[in-house]
Amino acid sequence: MKSFDNSFLKENIKFIAGADEAGRGPLAGPVVAASVIFHPDTFIEGVNDSKQLTEQEREELFPEIINKALAFAVCSVSQGQIDRINILQASLLALKTSVQRLSVQPNLILIDGNKAFNYSVPAIPIVKGDSKSFAIAAASIIAKVTRDRIMKRLCPKFPNYLWSKNKGYATTEHIQAIKLYGSTCIHRKTFLRKILSGEIDVQFEFEMSPPEE
Repeated sequence: MKSFDNSFLKENIKFIAGADEAGRGPLAGPVVAASVIFHPDTFIEGVNDSKQLTEQEREELFPEIINKALAFAVCSVSQGQIDRINILQASLLALKTSVQRLSVQPNLILIDGNKAFNYSVPAIPIVKGDSKSFAIAAASIIAKVTRDRIMKRLCPKFPNYLWSKNKGYATTEHIQAIKLYGSTCIHRKTFLRKILSGEIDVQFEFEMSPPEE
């Protein structure tokens, strides 16, 4: 993964940012994006696509990534904004804003996925980038841990929805709670139309698999 990032280094490309988001699929909560830049020689054992790691592994890697990064930044876009501009545009907005917040501006941006945003330097989308790029994988961990912590903090205010467990994803228990108690101000209203209209089989454009335990 580190060699993948370093293959982009050139005389005019010294700082490479990896960017990724967490939370495109959940029924509730924000989408969170993170960007991170490392020195070319920096390596952290265990960094991988956040979906391939346990929650404990992500939590353990989180402070090491932050401490060893040249720069990192996070941005969240609320559920209300997601409803207004759609999840794809909200994700791209979060990604771009996280890069803008970096204390060190990159010469190149590697973005997980097949979409990019306009920026003053080249931004390259990398399909399955979180399993190829060290910087993207590290960004995926920062984004995932940050978002999970947000949902855990919200859980005591809305205990019926079990967000500390499902993180807002469309688990059977979460869907049943929505049908029983209705939606909250934290839910994405555009994601709930089929549930609230009585349809059980909910399908969305993006993957909605539950978070890893």
